[in-house]
Amino acid sequence: MVKTNDKLQVLALSEIQNLKVHGRTTEQRAPLTLFWTGSAIELQVTGSELWVEVESDYDIYEPWISILINGVPVSRQMVTAERYWICIFRGMSEDTVKNVKVVKDVQAMSADPGSTLQLHALKSDGTFLPVEEKPYKIEFIGDSITSGEGAIGARAEEDWIPMWFSAIHNYTYMTAEAMNAEYRVISQSGWGTLTSWDNNPNNNIPDYYEQVCGLLTGEKNQALGAGELHDFESWQPDVVVINLGSNDGGAFQTAEWRDPVSGKVHKQRLNEDGSYHEEDLAAFEVAVDRFLAKLRQYNPKAQLVWAYGMLGFPMMPAIYRAVDGYMKRTGDRKVSVLQLPDTTKETMGARAHPGELSHRLAAETLKGYLQGMLA
Repeated sequence: MVKTNDKLQVLALSEIQNLKVHGRTTEQRAPLTLFWTGSAIELQVTGSELWVEVESDYDIYEPWISILINGVPVSRQMVTAERYWICIFRGMSEDTVKNVKVVKDVQAMSADPGSTLQLHALKSDGTFLPVEEKPYKIEFIGDSITSGEGAIGARAEEDWIPMWFSAIHNYTYMTAEAMNAEYRVISQSGWGTLTSWDNNPNNNIPDYYEQVCGLLTGEKNQALGAGELHDFESWQPDVVVINLGSNDGGAFQTAEWRDPVSGKVHKQRLNEDGSYHEEDLAAFEVAVDRFLAKLRQYNPKAQLVWAYGMLGFPMMPAIYRAVDGYMKRTGDRKVSVLQLPDTTKETMGARAHPGELSHRLAAETLKGYLQGMLA
């Protein structure tokens, strides 16, 4: 057991005026639920010691967190299923101000209704000061790439477990840091714009965009507010980066999916020569158009950037056609397409997904593109 000093004061998160919350969540702070990957609390704090009280639960997939001090990751750990205190730092200079972030490292687990991560309180002998506001806000929307699946871990790893997800070794975090921007992530492994990798049309990001974290299932998540409508006026991004299409393309290569309730079969089809079926490509393009319209509805002033290509780019022609068609149909000029660097053998990570080097290259590409756009 770690010894603590007798000057520590326990404060519920709801009592801390200068607490900065990152990521979509509800107004509830007693406790605070972190739903999405990259969700976090941020603090400017003095004192020699700081602890956070966490509560975790899960049936299959446990949450992980990363702790950053002054912008540097210093700890990463599994959060086991219980309520307990975690020491963030101790023995530091009392009068020095430290920037601290406690970051959820794993995506919202739609396949595990029991998976939750909540923060209850902080314990410290310091003072909590205001967190500096960033000049930009960026929202990232995507799939396993944006969730950081495989961004950490050896290339040989194949197990689909939370250990191989990272919100930090991730182009979203890297881009935001390079841009000095506040950011949020909406992402889910295997999901797409129209359909998931296995042709399930229910597993698409656009259908759940209006909700706090509507892709989560189960009574517990509903009670926590996952299905509530998100308050878009509370946080308006300057840029929305959409990195979707990889799973839509993958659906052409996988078996059909049969709805267990209706019995209806869904399949993105290939022609005899191996090319994508024109009707199914057209359906994908319609889904892109509809999602852009929805994004513009809720983010009226944001630049919309469809950034794609980290695991190949077979859907790029269809994305270009869809974006061009949307712009001509609506007159919306604040929409564009950006091809991201493809992952190579050298930049591959775990689970045949982009590794940290691939994420870094993507972040550099996005930084150059967004800097010119926001200048």
